[in-house]
Amino acid sequence: MCSSALLRLDLNDTCPLILDGGLATELEAQGAKLQGDPLWSARLLHTDLQAIRDAHYRFLLSGADVITTATYQASISGFIEHLDVSPERARELLMSGVHVAKETVDRFVSDSHSAGQRHPQVAGSVGPYGAFLQNGSEYTGAYAEEMSTEEFKVWHRPQVDCLAAAGADLMAFETIPSIKEAESLVQLLREFPNSKAWISFSCKVTVIMNRIISVDPLAYQSNSLFVQKHCQDGKCISDGSPFTDAVQIANRSKQLVAVGVNCCPPALVEPLLDSARSLLSPDMCWVVYPNSGEEWDTERGWQTSGKTLASIPELSHMWTKQGAALIGGCCRVGPAQIAELKQQLKGSCTSPASAVGMN
Repeated sequence: MCSSALLRLDLNDTCPLILDGGLATELEAQGAKLQGDPLWSARLLHTDLQAIRDAHYRFLLSGADVITTATYQASISGFIEHLDVSPERARELLMSGVHVAKETVDRFVSDSHSAGQRHPQVAGSVGPYGAFLQNGSEYTGAYAEEMSTEEFKVWHRPQVDCLAAAGADLMAFETIPSIKEAESLVQLLREFPNSKAWISFSCKVTVIMNRIISVDPLAYQSNSLFVQKHCQDGKCISDGSPFTDAVQIANRSKQLVAVGVNCCPPALVEPLLDSARSLLSPDMCWVVYPNSGEEWDTERGWQTSGKTLASIPELSHMWTKQGAALIGGCCRVGPAQIAELKQQLKGSCTSPASAVGMN
């Protein structure tokens, strides 16, 4: 398989592809100062490409079959605003996320000299519009009420165009909190007929902050009033819509290879997948990459509840039985946990997962 091949999964295969973990988590573990940065890990595309290379390489060494680019919070307008660069330079920076990932894959393959080894793939990370807003709304989707489908497409188009032009093997539309934004991305993907993607949603456990009353963009951070919508645990995405609706939107696309969830507690994955098990298209599979299960506090950072949390490796066998063919981790999941996940799943596989080129 050539390095530019598009990902195609054999859903009859019992051995999933292993995704990487939290790129920003690993960068911070190696000393990067990312908290509070409006560009987050994308800042290092401008200041420290070697740190990104090293983080990608550590995930590949841990067993990742797919690595995601440092572009989750990257945008043309964001680079222009926060780096004071030209639109042309901003585009180069966004594309460099793919270039540095693919260079690292090539180095890894050259170093490993392993016959019959999978050729790792590069997924171009596309975060939600809420990530650009820097107010936590990628976990509420509240902003979607103020935007049209066309406005979402206008926002995401430059990022998708750059990632596709740079040669990403597929797109990762991730941490998407709203049905409207998901529908917009599915429509936008048709403008790039040679591209494939997965789409994964952020999900809430019980209370969904469904609509910000204040027009102040900092309302989320200042605890202004919200209209709250309660939903049953393990049934809804972040805007309060049923996960089943999200899956049905994904089913409309011939270019999506997977749909699922990311950056949610590991224990939430099974009921979410179970809620939509009868709706998944035969041409698609589940993609799951939850966080560590810790909770994020905007003032104190990541907090543990003191309870023993079920880990991604421990729960991965159930997700595989449910049809997950892409499994990895998100925030607070590093190379060590990915290596453990790889080891856990290795013994349960009856055949190697396949990734072959498509026309």
